[in-house]
Amino acid sequence: MTDKQVVFNGDVRLPAMGQGTWFMGENASQRSREVSALRAGIDAGLSLIDTAEMYADGGAEEVVGEAINGFRDRVFLVSKVYPWNAGGQKAIAACEASLRRLGTDYLDLYLLHWRGNYSLAETVEVMETLTQQGKIRRWGVSNLDYADMQELWNVDGGKACATNQVLYHLASRGIEFDLLPWCQQQAMPIMAYCPLAQAGRLRDGLLENRTVCEIAHAHQVSSAQVLLAWVISHAGVMAIPKAASVEHVKDNAAALELTLSVEELAMLDKAFPAPGRKTRLDMV
Repeated sequence: MTDKQVVFNGDVRLPAMGQGTWFMGENASQRSREVSALRAGIDAGLSLIDTAEMYADGGAEEVVGEAINGFRDRVFLVSKVYPWNAGGQKAIAACEASLRRLGTDYLDLYLLHWRGNYSLAETVEVMETLTQQGKIRRWGVSNLDYADMQELWNVDGGKACATNQVLYHLASRGIEFDLLPWCQQQAMPIMAYCPLAQAGRLRDGLLENRTVCEIAHAHQVSSAQVLLAWVISHAGVMAIPKAASVEHVKDNAAALELTLSVEELAMLDKAFPAPGRKTRLDMV
C-alpha cells in the first residue's frame, strides 16, 4: 500500500486517492464501462468509493453495487444523504434505499451532502441511530465550512464526525485559510471532490497551465497526475476523482506514486496562490 494515506476515526487507513462516481449511472450504454473502471480501481488499491443518492437519482449507487458485487470486503463504501432526508425516519428510509441499490447491508461512511432544514443536532442523532442499527460504521459531512464545523463541534455527539468532503483543487484553495488547518488539528480527513476542477470551467485552463505542464513534462506524467499529486500533498487530504474508464483509473492511481518537490510546490503556489483572507466555500 502507498505511504500516502489518510486515517478515518484513528482506526482505518486508506490510500489518499479514492474513486468518485458523480455523473455515473446516467447513461445505460456506459454502465459496463463504468463498472469495469470501478473494479480496475479496486484492483489498483483505490478502495474508497464515494457515491450519493443524488447521483443519477440513485443510478450511480446501482452502478457501484454491481461493481462491488463479490468485492465488498475490499471496499470502503461511502454514500451521501440529501439534506431534506437527513433527519428522523426520512434518514433511515434514505439509508435503507441506498443500501438496497448498493447491494450491501452497511456503509463504511455516510455523509450529510450539504446543510438543509434539519438541524445538525437532528442529523447527528439519526446518524447515531443508524450506527447503532449497524447500517453505517461511521458518519461525516460534506460542504460544511469552518463556522458550520464549529457549530457541529458544539452539538452532542458532533465530535464523532469522521470527515468533511469539500471542493478542493489548485485553483480553489479557500479551505486553506481556516477549514483545512482546523480539520488537520482534529486529525479529521478532508475528502477533496472535483480535484481536477472537472465540474467547472477551470478544468481545461488548469490542465493546460504552463507551470503544471512544465512539471508534468519533468516527471513524464500527465497534467492531471500533477494536479492530483498536489491535492494529496497536503496532510490528511484524500482526492476522489471520477474515472469512467480503466485507463483513466490507472492514471489516477499512478498519481499516488508522484511526489512533487519543494521547488515544484512553490512554483504551483506562485501560479495559483492561496487567498490571504476568508473566502466563501466553493461548491458545485
